[in-house]
Amino acid sequence: MTGAEIVLTTAANAGVEICFANPGTTELPLVAALDTVKSIRPVLGLFEGVCTGAADGYARMKQKPALTLLHLGPGLANGIANLHNARRARSPILNIIGQHASWHIKADPPLNMDIASLARTASGWYRESESVESLSHDVAEALAASFYGQVSTLSVPADHQWAEHKPDKITSPAFTFDSVEQATIANACKLLKDASKPALILGGRSLRKPGLAAAAEIQAKTGCELLMITFPAYFDSGEGLPVLKRIPYIPGQAQAFLRNYDTLILAGADEPVATFGYRDGKSFLLNEP
Repeated sequence: MTGAEIVLTTAANAGVEICFANPGTTELPLVAALDTVKSIRPVLGLFEGVCTGAADGYARMKQKPALTLLHLGPGLANGIANLHNARRARSPILNIIGQHASWHIKADPPLNMDIASLARTASGWYRESESVESLSHDVAEALAASFYGQVSTLSVPADHQWAEHKPDKITSPAFTFDSVEQATIANACKLLKDASKPALILGGRSLRKPGLAAAAEIQAKTGCELLMITFPAYFDSGEGLPVLKRIPYIPGQAQAFLRNYDTLILAGADEPVATFGYRDGKSFLLNEP
């Protein structure tokens, strides 16, 4: 197998089904491998921002990783605005960056760039491949990181892509959720029971059908109201699902809205903050006790 085929086979075995690509010279072995690993569908984007935006949308809707294939540092730079959105939405994305051949980087060719520094602005996980032998392990670790809801970026030198290697096995991502501490659950239950006007603020995975169903049960038993963050990445709605109140965008309106509740429990959400800092305003929107 070529290194490029190892990359895509590892991704395909982990359930990846699509790759949004704007490739160049340093990605051609990966382009060729897309003809071999047929379970991954390649989608050509005429601009890198289209690829990263499509990957973000796909990952939000499908709740599974999307691949992008981008050309060197400049290609990553062109797509980074939508990767910022993906990072904020906790979208599972794996960017594969075709790096110059490892022996060619030291010559500082025209498109050479500090990919690592650029990638870390929007990626929670980054690595540059060190050898064709490590590629399956690298891809598996990158995908495992993305399963936790972050953008991963793997830079693969061209010579690692075209090199031949017969791996002993294709590595599978290791992924488990940490269990929630029972003391945290017990404390939340007590707060809801003792409050006179409680509410849940839902975000992230709690806005999917299973989370909403659980929230509706809590509401039925406690009488709490159900709120959602101002900018959810995705939320399910429709018949049989509870209707949530969205926290307003304008800070003053949000503070007035949240003042209606004496207890707020966060589920899949961070403490609400203002999108911008206004004169005489404040960053955090929850009112002082």
